[in-house]
Amino acid sequence: MKKILAALLATAMTLSLAACGGGASSNKPAGSNPPAASTPAPSNGGDKVTLNVIISQYGNYTQDWWPTFVEDFEKTYDNIDLNVEIVSWNDIYTVVTTRIGTNQAPDILNIDTFADYVADDLLVPAEEYTSDSVKSKLIPSFWTANELDGTVWALPILASCRAMFCNMDLLNEAGITAPPTTWAEVDAACAAVKEKFGGSIVPWGLDISSDEGQAAFAYYTWNNGGGFVDEKGDWALNSAANVEAMNYIKTLIDNGYTNANPYTDTRYPLQDAFNAGSQAMMIGACNMMTADSPVENYVIADLPSQTGKPVSMGVCDRLMVFDSSVTASNNKDEAARLDAVTKFFDFFYDTERYSEYMVYEGFLPVTTDSSALLAKDAAKFSVGGTGAPGDSEYFANFSNILLSCNFYPSSRSEWIDVKQGVIEAEQQICQGADAQATLDALQAKIAG
Repeated sequence: MKKILAALLATAMTLSLAACGGGASSNKPAGSNPPAASTPAPSNGGDKVTLNVIISQYGNYTQDWWPTFVEDFEKTYDNIDLNVEIVSWNDIYTVVTTRIGTNQAPDILNIDTFADYVADDLLVPAEEYTSDSVKSKLIPSFWTANELDGTVWALPILASCRAMFCNMDLLNEAGITAPPTTWAEVDAACAAVKEKFGGSIVPWGLDISSDEGQAAFAYYTWNNGGGFVDEKGDWALNSAANVEAMNYIKTLIDNGYTNANPYTDTRYPLQDAFNAGSQAMMIGACNMMTADSPVENYVIADLPSQTGKPVSMGVCDRLMVFDSSVTASNNKDEAARLDAVTKFFDFFYDTERYSEYMVYEGFLPVTTDSSALLAKDAAKFSVGGTGAPGDSEYFANFSNILLSCNFYPSSRSEWIDVKQGVIEAEQQICQGADAQATLDALQAKIAG
């Protein structure tokens, strides 16, 4: 993995995937002031179908890619008027809520969450507008990640995932020749780094803070055969695998292998430490390396697993379709509108076009065909705003990890309580509370 990759990503990803990058940036491109205030164009009537689309602003150049898409789409489908509006992550929740309240919702929305819209009966099930061609190329876990009560309500637009980052110069100097693949190997690598460097290098970066402690719970429980729910989808927070995983996190802290304040350190200072060369290993987001990092010899690897099948954490934003009763386009023929929506998604997920957008924005594809293309030939596409070629090594590494991703059960109504509950339990256990009793109490609180 070369430093040039970090430079390209730092340019392309000024705004990050909401869940991957820690929330919206306040950066707005010049000339986009303000997309939130614009009004969707009305339908032209007659046989033409109007589709109003809101796309979230991922970077300083998001708004430069979509006009060509609209032009090409309308040349291909001259009976469809396509109005695409780019809205900052800072504004999008307010914009959408306001539009819904005045029956001015878009036909298609790109945002990160959908459960509240489902609860209010505002969305069209994805099966009603997703062609067999699109469905067949979506990575299966990303299709089912949009399921609620047995129905898929949205399509993934782009993805991020977490992986293990290893500074191989530090590991090699400590006598470790390959990234650890099991917890025993993590322990051995941490012990070797601690012995070699003393307190000057942190062996293992750990975040169990209130910011993202639920991610640590996922990393360790999923890779020990546990997790938030069991195979039936029932809450299983106090499983034996989860108890063992929490106790393992405690041993990392107790053995002095982690940063001094894992209860308060978020992943951001940990990422800074890794980029500075003062931390040997950590689990981090795909875009965590900075352009100015002196660390060049690093490896991106699967998360260490006790099961032999590494599991990563996937994050995706979504495209969803609103019911015509709350949309601004006022298309009278619902069948024609949904047919136009299907054409939009077929056009967007076209292998070449979708691959170009992923390189342009610096994120990972959620389709198998674009994953394969970018792993081999990303250089044929340009990073937004730079003209620099895409990096196939980046896409090959992360697209492979993406296939092993699990997702938070965030569409479940109990998720907010579960998220906070596992963070508190994790912290209590790592400070001496009995793991089984603590997780039993949380399970009783959530599941009764």
